[in-house]
Amino acid sequence: MQAGHHRERHLSDRIGWLRAAVLGANDGIVSTASLIVGVAAAHGSHNNILVAGAAGLVAGAMSMATGEYVSVHSQEDTEQAALELEKMELQTNNAAEHKELAAIYVRRGLDPALARQVAEQLMAHDALGAHARDELGISATQRPRPLQAALASAASFTVGAIFPIAVAILSSGTSLIPIVSAASLVFLALLGALAAWTGGAPVATGAIRVTFWGALAMGMTAGVGAMLGVAA
Repeated sequence: MQAGHHRERHLSDRIGWLRAAVLGANDGIVSTASLIVGVAAAHGSHNNILVAGAAGLVAGAMSMATGEYVSVHSQEDTEQAALELEKMELQTNNAAEHKELAAIYVRRGLDPALARQVAEQLMAHDALGAHARDELGISATQRPRPLQAALASAASFTVGAIFPIAVAILSSGTSLIPIVSAASLVFLALLGALAAWTGGAPVATGAIRVTFWGALAMGMTAGVGAMLGVAA
């Protein structure tokens, strides 16, 4: 009986998308909740608080999308320039590039003769792909996608920001600040725990870390609002 195909799955494969999703949602909760708490501490009306929260959602989502698009597009431009340079070197000095690729495999533990053979076969199949992957560290499956990254960041921020706004809609008066703060900290703790669990890290550590910094952000913003606000 033939054994089934063994397929390994590593948690490290999730790091890229997990980091972007957690960063966006975490920022959405922290920044929007802090803004709501700050305006409330400044004695803003319930309508002003909701307007501030909505404006913070839109501004934050656009900021996340813009920053991610510019960052990932810069990475894409850098990788493309490196590939163009590598393509030119393959055309002008193929023998040196063959030796360079073989030397990489030798450093990874292959016998020199085997390294030369592997380099020769890989370059015969796809020279640029072999150098991109093993010399430059550029993989076709991990190529940057600026628009996709921008949309994902904006979406995750929006999802995070919706939670404190929804709580603020249902709260009013003096209870708004403690309710929004407590609910947001719970959301942050759950998000941190989920991210840690998905990535295989300690759940308690992930929850405590994100909750601490979220509480600090809301506390500082509330302090600024209380100092600068004018009683209604």
